[in-house]
Amino acid sequence: MHYVYVVKNELEELYYGCTNNLRKRLFEHNNDKSFSTKNHHWKLVYYEAYLEESDAWNREKQLKQYGQALAQLKRRIKKSLSKS
Repeated sequence: MHYVYVVKNELEELYYGCTNNLRKRLFEHNNDKSFSTKNHHWKLVYYEAYLEESDAWNREKQLKQYGQALAQLKRRIKKSLSKS
């Protein structure tokens, strides 16, 4: 499986990514193994699972490059984003 995921830190910042091992990737985010998410505690708030890697990468690209896709996702998971 391949995953597109959203994590949130203690400052309410969001990070969107793609991985084939969600547990390992979350561990890396929380243990300063990822340059872009260093020095914060990250909590998984959302993920999507795909059988094909290319589908997951396309979805991540869509979220990162197209504001409307991201805005729609944020509306859909509004309550999950508001929880600490």
